[in-house]
Amino acid sequence: MQTDASFTVTVKPLGAPSALGSSESEYCVLDMHIGSERNAGSASYQERQLLPKKVEALAGQRVVVVSAGEHHSLALTADGAVWSWGDGALGQLGHGDQQNQLLPKKVETLEGWRVVAVSAGSDHSLALTADGATFAWGKGESGCLGHGEDLSNQLLPKKVEAWAPGL
Repeated sequence: MQTDASFTVTVKPLGAPSALGSSESEYCVLDMHIGSERNAGSASYQERQLLPKKVEALAGQRVVVVSAGEHHSLALTADGAVWSWGDGALGQLGHGDQQNQLLPKKVETLEGWRVVAVSAGSDHSLALTADGATFAWGKGESGCLGHGEDLSNQLLPKKVEAWAPGL
């Protein structure tokens, strides 16, 4: 029995948990889904994952935060990189398109920013940087991205200017 391991579990809106775990020898992200078949970080959307399973695509990355949206997930690594996977239909993955990602993919637009926190909403995503900048992307309806009068979907992370440092 391994006693040096610890896990943090988040619960997705539909009730399925995601977990971030670590031991002295490795870091891993465990993901499972019950009602949804769209963001388990595995190679097939058809595979239902009823038990936690290591997301192999993040092997070698030191994941420090995970966040689960309704049909997509985010991971933040110790170096400040953001990774996303799952349903990208509304741009919530931040890759500049509306494609689904079956495996975690780095959000390239945020390179050069030291991201310290991420949060996956139902159909949108948020990132907070070390210097206080906030980025939002995905479904813009009802102003949930914080971009003022621009209610359009954002396919790439866009800085929320109302909270820009120094304002």
